[in-house]
Amino acid sequence: MTDEPERASRTAKPARRLDARSLRGLAHPLRMNIFELLRLDGPATATRLAERLGENTGTISWHVRHLAEHGFIEEETERGTKRERWWRSVDVVNELNTADFRDDPDTRGALSLYLRELAQQYFSRVVNYFSEDWDDQWRSAGTVSDWSDLRMTPTQLAALNAELMAVIARHTPAPDAEPRPDALPVVVQLQSFPRKERGTG
Repeated sequence: MTDEPERASRTAKPARRLDARSLRGLAHPLRMNIFELLRLDGPATATRLAERLGENTGTISWHVRHLAEHGFIEEETERGTKRERWWRSVDVVNELNTADFRDDPDTRGALSLYLRELAQQYFSRVVNYFSEDWDDQWRSAGTVSDWSDLRMTPTQLAALNAELMAVIARHTPAPDAEPRPDALPVVVQLQSFPRKERGTG
């Protein structure tokens, strides 16, 4: 799995597999929120991030440095000054394979926290979409759907995910492509997973 639905653009971006150290560096609610803001909304200073997140600048600065130390974000030196440092997300795909940490009790807590916070971020994005005022054209273009009548083997599920990601890749513009004037940022959240069967008796 990835920490974002970014795998579709892997042809344009390098990828790195999260290890125990980098996972522990990211697995904190505030650091994950900072990282998400920088990924979705672009570069920002600690002051601007603090305003968005309702935290004090000192706390944000500490977590920003922590994210930079673990390679998730970097300073945008061409924009910053001695008094005001700008930060941006590093343009790579962060891949997480939960099986890597199955037998590592020291990392189990960080993995659990990371996955809970990631699910909360996905949930919050949907709630925000529902609560925002969109015109009819955008409202009818978006969707939140689910299908629960599939039965698959692990191989079939992996193939389904690969096909869906290939579709997203076809719609992902090249990094140097000029965006259309009527285009807005779009988030695609792909969530496909097995469900434990529960009897009715």
